[in-house]
Amino acid sequence: MKLISDILIGIIALLHFNFLYLEMFLWDKPRGIKSFHMTEEFAKQSKTLAMNQGLYNGFLAAGLIWSLFADSPTKIFFLSCVIIAGIFGALTVSKRIFYMQALPAIAALLLVFVA
Repeated sequence: MKLISDILIGIIALLHFNFLYLEMFLWDKPRGIKSFHMTEEFAKQSKTLAMNQGLYNGFLAAGLIWSLFADSPTKIFFLSCVIIAGIFGALTVSKRIFYMQALPAIAALLLVFVA
């Protein structure tokens, strides 16, 4: 179970590095505009906010990677952060965020507790 939970944590970390890349570097480019269902005008106006958000996603990804070499409480902490962020995003932005961010972290967290 530990191996499966670590693989899932690694995948979640990769997702968050992808979010970092999209939000920090592609936000106002065609791929970012399409990914986040925005207008070009909105993307340009909100670019600095998105870069800040991307940086936070990078911190989550780094923490998840670190947790692979640390103890279970570290995994629990960073997965809980991802879950809370995913639930908040689902409530405030799009329900899709729950499925892309929180649900995989919930699965990984359950596996951490089982392992």
